[in-house]
Amino acid sequence: MTLEFAAETIEWRGPAPFVFVPVPPELCEEIRAVSSRVTYGWGVIPASVTIGASTYQTSLFPRNGGYLVPVKVAIQRAESVGIGQFVSVRVEISVN
Repeated sequence: MTLEFAAETIEWRGPAPFVFVPVPPELCEEIRAVSSRVTYGWGVIPASVTIGASTYQTSLFPRNGGYLVPVKVAIQRAESVGIGQFVSVRVEISVN
């Protein structure tokens, strides 16, 4: 499953790195539809994420009925991503 969207980055004092991109609600529905097949616990969804020219492995965090995409510090630096910026995101989830 591949999802592409643009959204504004936010700060959340959850697990580091503190900079996250919220997945739009309509795409969260698609993720929820496969979540039981792909989660490794606590509703966390492993994914490959691309922002700009950088691709990295991470996990989507469930929050308030939606999902957040963590932006690792190395990606923040490489792609000049900070809080309050709009970024284009590609999320790939392996569905068995």
